[in-house]
Amino acid sequence: MKAIHFIAKGEARLVDLAIDGIPPGHALVKVKASGLCHTDIDVLHARYGDGAFPLVPGHEYAGEVEAIAADVSAMRVGARVVVDPNLPCGTCPACRKGLTNLCRNLKAYGVSHNGGFAEYSVVHADHLHDIGDMPYHVAALAEPLACVVNALGSAGLRNGSALPRNALVVGAGPIGLLLGLSLKSEGVKSVTVADINESRLTFAGELGLGTVVSGSSQFAEGHRSFDFVADATGISSVVESMINMVADGGTALVFGVCSPEARISVAPFEIFRRQLKLVGSHSLNRNIPDALEILKKDGGNMAKLVSHRLTLEEMLPFFTKKTTDAATMKVQFAAD
Repeated sequence: MKAIHFIAKGEARLVDLAIDGIPPGHALVKVKASGLCHTDIDVLHARYGDGAFPLVPGHEYAGEVEAIAADVSAMRVGARVVVDPNLPCGTCPACRKGLTNLCRNLKAYGVSHNGGFAEYSVVHADHLHDIGDMPYHVAALAEPLACVVNALGSAGLRNGSALPRNALVVGAGPIGLLLGLSLKSEGVKSVTVADINESRLTFAGELGLGTVVSGSSQFAEGHRSFDFVADATGISSVVESMINMVADGGTALVFGVCSPEARISVAPFEIFRRQLKLVGSHSLNRNIPDALEILKKDGGNMAKLVSHRLTLEEMLPFFTKKTTDAATMKVQFAAD
């Protein structure tokens, strides 16, 4: 089968790989759609995970079950499925508390195990979720959307919790827009997205989100006025400055992935005096089904984030060259 293969740190190639059979408990999935995430780039450069080379990347993928191991009964050949990539140990303290995304020994398809940028992927059957007739390219959004769902849960914005009056998401990339659209889906009436890229803001406006240019006078007018503020840039200076946008009693969410070495300066007195909540969120926590439900009722807005559907050959440059095209949002390998 054809696959994108991370041969070593910083080295990605298109190769032919053998399929070595299906282990017990597993299924062979014919990949139909697989999305590119910045985490894939970090994996390539050994900035995320254990540097498990060689490796087939890809943790946002959906496809059709082509074959199953003899002991698999809960999944059928021909099923249309999406993959939950996280592989927690199930025994560490975090796993025992139900925080499988914080597993001390967390592994994942596309990070430590071969993932979805290939014609086929061998996946444990317990990590497959039926998608019904949902288009594969839409279902492949379930993994990043599940990360959003986990973030909203961490911030206390799900399952009947009191909703904020308004929300600000800093960063109009794919994950920031998924977060903004999810806030709207949860019932937040006013959701604004900030970015320095005006073409991305135009796109956000077309999705029904409010927009503001980061650093503008209009942005400054939002000082201490948002009940919920989230960073989706992964830039530490943005994380630091977003505290000033949170209204008294509000919540700030660190959602973007900053460098592990980055540091911010926040006055503890301000958190105390203004009764602020500062929360973080990492990955997804077995909430692919929740994400699929959101996609079903979304009305097609989230699907508009898929800007490119490419062959594996066409995908390869996106791993090694930084795109400067503002119209590039979610790039996917598409086999259907």
